Amino acid sequence: MSALAQYFKDHGARVIGSDREASPVTELLEKKGIQVVIGQNAENVPADTEVIVYSDSVPEDNPERARTRELNIPQFSYFEMLGKVSEGKKTIAVAGTHGKTTTTGMLAKILRDAGASPTAVVGSIVKDFGSNYLHGDSDIFVVEACEYKNHLLELSPKILVLTNVEWDHTDFFQSLSALQETFRKAIEKVPEDGAIITDPNNKNIAPLLTGVKACVVDYTKEPAVTLRLPGEFNKNNARAAAAAARCVLPTISDTAISESLTSFEGTWRRFEYKGKSENGADVYDDYAHHPTAVKKTLEALRAKTNGKIFVAFHPHLYSRTRDLLDEFSVAFSGADKVFIAPIYAAREVDDGSISSEILAERIRATGTDATALDFDAIAKELSEVGAGDTIITMGAGDIYKVADNLVKP
Repeated sequence: MSALAQYFKDHGARVIGSDREASPVTELLEKKGIQVVIGQNAENVPADTEVIVYSDSVPEDNPERARTRELNIPQFSYFEMLGKVSEGKKTIAVAGTHGKTTTTGMLAKILRDAGASPTAVVGSIVKDFGSNYLHGDSDIFVVEACEYKNHLLELSPKILVLTNVEWDHTDFFQSLSALQETFRKAIEKVPEDGAIITDPNNKNIAPLLTGVKACVVDYTKEPAVTLRLPGEFNKNNARAAAAAARCVLPTISDTAISESLTSFEGTWRRFEYKGKSENGADVYDDYAHHPTAVKKTLEALRAKTNGKIFVAFHPHLYSRTRDLLDEFSVAFSGADKVFIAPIYAAREVDDGSISSEILAERIRATGTDATALDFDAIAKELSEVGAGDTIITMGAGDIYKVADNLVKP
């Protein structure tokens, strides 16, 4: 949403917005000259507003959306609008269960560094750009896509990057096969002169490629590049970005790709090193909220440290926590101590079937020390972690604020 706001401001529109609370993203928008009101009220909608764009987290009964209907102002979801602004452009959509944000940022940087001047809309702040939006003067449009509620199908990419596929968004997709069907439809939309960048040997992707019109490019054949970011998963993200860059710019050199990726600084909340705590512990923050992402991130962190690893995890959605409980129970095996915060409800209502206490109990049953605590208690526990050990906050909610508060000014 915030990247799209910057895009419209960049193209001469007057843009205002609202959010529940201030964050690094709202601060970024304010610096860019975009007014952001904290708190969502009907009065936030000027009578001369021409269009409203809303995110999935804003329900239909939101007072601003209700006011918009009273004023007969057109409303569009974020991805509906993204489909409209990218229409007619050479769109490269980066999709998949894991790695979308990092891969999108890497690809945009490669193309920028090569002089292609792409426009990019990324799901998090890319440190190399100082923003989640990159202004471009060409018709190349790089966008991070999402399968939730079939949003991916709002886009018409010339090139589709599919990093990987696992069951997620369980509140919408009742099974892996249902999610695969959405990706299959997205693959079918890629034109014959386009390309699909993926791992064709991935067991969840291979069945989706039967009879495709577009060229299928195997990103796993790309050579590994030395990165500032840890983990094999980031090497795969880099491979996917490199393969996509070659499709966009067939004459780009190996050296240009390698130099761009080697200097890539990463994105906000993706294995981000925050600094030292008051007691000298290393503090990291990561957006991981799916069991596979949690597991891979902890494996990469374990490879970087010999000390103990303390995890503060903020589960995202009751449905995901409940439906992937077995996977979550073993995902934290790389940690020494896990603190589970209350589940971040987002768009859902608690039906009593799952809780942070249940998740902690299941993790303990696998042999990993885990305790369910509130945010204040977690912050107190982590403040006592000493030098030589490592803290990582994980999850899609507000847990990053715990990491921010732990790090010395």
